[in-house]
Amino acid sequence: MTARVNLATLTPPIALGPLDGRYRKVVAPLTNHLSEAALNRARLHVEVEWLIHLTDHGVLPGAPRLSAADTAYLRDVVATFGAEAVAELAEIERETLHDVKAVEYYLKRRLDSAPATLGADTALPQVHEIVHIFCTSEDINNLAYALTVKDAVEGVWLPAATAMTDDVAALAREHADAAMLARTHGQPATPTTLGKELAVLAHRLRRQLRRIGAAEYLGKINGATGTYGAHTVSVPGADWEAVARGFVEHLGLTWNPLTTQIEPHDWQAELYADVARFNRVLHNLATDVWTYISLGYFAQRLSAQGSTGSSTMPHKVNPIRFENAEANLEISCALLDTLAATLVTSRLQRDLTDSSTQRNIGVAFGHALLAIDNVRRGLAGLDVDGAALARDLDANWEVLGEAVQQAMRAASIGGATGMEDPYERLKDLTRGRRVDGPGMREFIAGLGLPDDVERRLLSLEPGSYTGIAAQLVRHLDG
Repeated sequence: MTARVNLATLTPPIALGPLDGRYRKVVAPLTNHLSEAALNRARLHVEVEWLIHLTDHGVLPGAPRLSAADTAYLRDVVATFGAEAVAELAEIERETLHDVKAVEYYLKRRLDSAPATLGADTALPQVHEIVHIFCTSEDINNLAYALTVKDAVEGVWLPAATAMTDDVAALAREHADAAMLARTHGQPATPTTLGKELAVLAHRLRRQLRRIGAAEYLGKINGATGTYGAHTVSVPGADWEAVARGFVEHLGLTWNPLTTQIEPHDWQAELYADVARFNRVLHNLATDVWTYISLGYFAQRLSAQGSTGSSTMPHKVNPIRFENAEANLEISCALLDTLAATLVTSRLQRDLTDSSTQRNIGVAFGHALLAIDNVRRGLAGLDVDGAALARDLDANWEVLGEAVQQAMRAASIGGATGMEDPYERLKDLTRGRRVDGPGMREFIAGLGLPDDVERRLLSLEPGSYTGIAAQLVRHLDG
């Protein structure tokens, strides 16, 4: 075989996966929270704040108190964490072969260089041994992950998901009165409105958004097996539970008082299950809209979908946004389900399976964010074809059979005679048959219904048989 260029050696490196390649622009905001670099910055943030917390509260007898300038310098180490810091940290980790230890050494280097910025009077070079004191790696990691996931959900995923859901709700309101043939089991059924069906999906999505918006993000900082063992031996006079709780809450997290070496990750499992459920409702929306497009109820604007529908059939405008969303939602759910199922188990006091698993959190949210973007763009390119809706309704007068049957039942209860076997009589007329308007009206006129009931049914058409569907859309504003 002819020798080929080794693509793995090219510079800049070629992305292995689509999120860092083809779809990079869409998911890039998550990089600031759920990338390896973002995780290391969060670890550095936790280490810095722990150092400040211990010195500010006088927890360690004999430890120097940091000046305002010292504290500002430390926090600036986190704020300015960029490309050079990422490279330096990677260099340190090549020596330590331990990611958290590399962060510890990186921070100590910054302490040593503090006098060049703050002058010789700074206390920072003297606080080396306070960095990472009483901490196992998981004290840093669990807090860093909680912070990064919280920031990613609240700062990126939740706003995108909310905006997309608002788009669905807006479409529902706009088309609240657009009568549409329903299709239960794929068969013509009692009419509804397009707006009401979209409102159902928006309502479901919003319920999941409320659950996700109320998520708890737990954290702990209690040592190698969660006992504060080294803490109480080294500094027996401190109230270590109060110190730990105050620190975790200072970070904006919820303190977990009972853990092994790791925070058990139950909050993560709960969150990922809720996000996966949101994904599945959104998947339902994508498949429903795809079907409405195939039925002709929605027309796609070519400019919004892309210039090429098919490589060989030039007439086609494919619903690619919704198909792309389906695929990415399925991948996201598979990852989220795995995370939720596996993170809740850790052998005895600690094993490292969660370390590898959690590195895929960003991938799971990346596919979910990509799907949301595709649905938004897909919805923005749709126009409702009112004529198609009307044609389908007019071709299915048999769907009025339910209304006639129930009106006969009600009339019978009210004392009318001759209303026997309403279901069977409508079944004989409509099952497996198409009934047109004249045929349905002839049948109604021959039933002997009370005059007011007959008038009401004779005025009914498939397009007006939508009950209070349009009113139900108002629940989106409740």
